[in-house]
Amino acid sequence: LLNDDYSTKVSLKCKKAAGPVAVTIDSTRSASGAIASKVGTKFSYAGLSFDKAQLEAAGGQTLETSICPAPGLKLSFKGSKGADLGCDYKSGNFVGTAKLDVKDLAKVSSSACLGLSGGVTVGGDASYSIKNGSFSGFNVGASYGQGPLFAAATTGNKMSSVNVSMLYKVSPELSIASSTTHTTSKHTLVAAGGSYKAAFGDLKAKVNCDGVVSASVVKEVAPKVKVTASGTMKGIDTSTFKYGLGVTM
Repeated sequence: LLNDDYSTKVSLKCKKAAGPVAVTIDSTRSASGAIASKVGTKFSYAGLSFDKAQLEAAGGQTLETSICPAPGLKLSFKGSKGADLGCDYKSGNFVGTAKLDVKDLAKVSSSACLGLSGGVTVGGDASYSIKNGSFSGFNVGASYGQGPLFAAATTGNKMSSVNVSMLYKVSPELSIASSTTHTTSKHTLVAAGGSYKAAFGDLKAKVNCDGVVSASVVKEVAPKVKVTASGTMKGIDTSTFKYGLGVTM
C-alpha cells in the first residue's frame, strides 16, 4: 500500500503468451523523451524453469533460473551485474533461504522464518562478508496478523533501529497503513497512507516524513488492460509536481 503504484515514469508493458513461452516488452520514456525498452521471456524445459531472461536496449542482460530437485526445495541462479546462487527450503510453517555471491565470492547470506500459532511469525537474517571475515548484517523480526489487523516489527542496521509497519482494513473497500522507524535518539514517521476501492478505480494516497504527498489511481479499462495514473508533490508547492502514467496489457 505504501510502495506500489507511485511511479513518476511513463511506461508501457505488454505481456503475451506464445505457446508455453511468455514474452514481455517493457518500454519507459525518460524526462528527455528517449525511450528505453526491455524484452524478456520465461518458460520451463525438462524441469528447469527460466524465470527471467531479459535483454535491455542499453546492453544489460538478466538471467534467472530455478529448479526443484525435491519437495519444498528450490535451487536458483540470478545473474545480471552480479551473480548469485540461492537455495530456498519450505516445510510446514518454516521457510529458510541461503544465497552465495558466486561472481566475487564476497558475501553469503541466509534467512529463516517460522509461523507460530495465533497469527504470529518470527524470523531473522544474517549476512557474512567473506572478504572481510566478519558479519556485515544481522537482524530479527516478527509479525502478527489477525482479522483486519496486520503489524510487523523488524530491526535494521545490525539491530540498531526498529521498523514498525501496520495495516488495518477498516472495511472491504478502505485500508489504512503506516510505517515508522525508531532508534535510541530518534523516532521517524516514514510514511502513512490509505487505499480505497472506488467505482472509478483503486485509489491510493500517502504522505512521507518529508511532506511529499503521493497518489495514484489504478483502473482496468478493458479485460487484461490496466492503466495506472500517479502523481507526487511536496506540500502545496506545485513546482515540485511530478506525474507518472503506466499501461499494462
